[in-house]
Amino acid sequence: LAPQSAAAQGRLEAHYEASLAGIAVGRGTWGIEIGDDYYSASAQGATAGLLKAFSGGTGSGSVQGRLVNGALVPQAYTASVNSKKSETIRINLAGGNVKDFSIAPEPPVDADRIVVTEAHKKGVIDPMTSSLVRVPGNGDPLGPEACRGGSSVFDGRLRYDLKLDFKRMETVRAEKGYQGPAVVCAVYFTPVAGYIPDRPVIKYLAGERRMEIVLVPIAGTRVLVPFRLYIPTPFGPAVLEATQFNTTALPPRVAKTQ
Repeated sequence: LAPQSAAAQGRLEAHYEASLAGIAVGRGTWGIEIGDDYYSASAQGATAGLLKAFSGGTGSGSVQGRLVNGALVPQAYTASVNSKKSETIRINLAGGNVKDFSIAPEPPVDADRIVVTEAHKKGVIDPMTSSLVRVPGNGDPLGPEACRGGSSVFDGRLRYDLKLDFKRMETVRAEKGYQGPAVVCAVYFTPVAGYIPDRPVIKYLAGERRMEIVLVPIAGTRVLVPFRLYIPTPFGPAVLEATQFNTTALPPRVAKTQ
């Protein structure tokens, strides 16, 4: 018998649209591959960072990592944003700790920013990996268990915590691709370091209790990914939602025999 983990492989190709108060403000694509011992994801457009999905401009992001005892362990993350200012962030990680990172061009030092210490760069994942939820165990991954987790995230500038809480189950339907059950989690954002305390957007997100993420599975895996993200704002709801969501299970790699 092949080990159970060998079958946990799948691929996702999705298109998303971002809207604010019902008005389309951006779109993007997201591709993810989950192998038996590795994963990779890449995004183009407005989906490279969930918190940055509504800031305008174009962006791209990618991450590669390993699956270690079922956990997603990132190794290399890159994000580029091209708006009024262009910048590229690179983070290299090992075993949940930041080895090194860079922001180019180097941003000016801001005395008001809470300093990110070495301790803040331990036990973290990147923003893209934080939006992938692997559900432990061998029961149905689509259920309240998916919303039991949380993550400590470092994005090259900001160190923050995300916590999920189960809200409800619902049925979703993409224009193309997935239609079926989804699990809805509340999302709570807590800034830890690297931010300017007086920034209104940070205060707002930290205090907001109505943010939701709707998760659906990548076929053939125990990994759930966002189908929809909902953030109330003073200007109306900000929504990132999949319009196409095509996911396929990949056959396990078969060892060659003589």
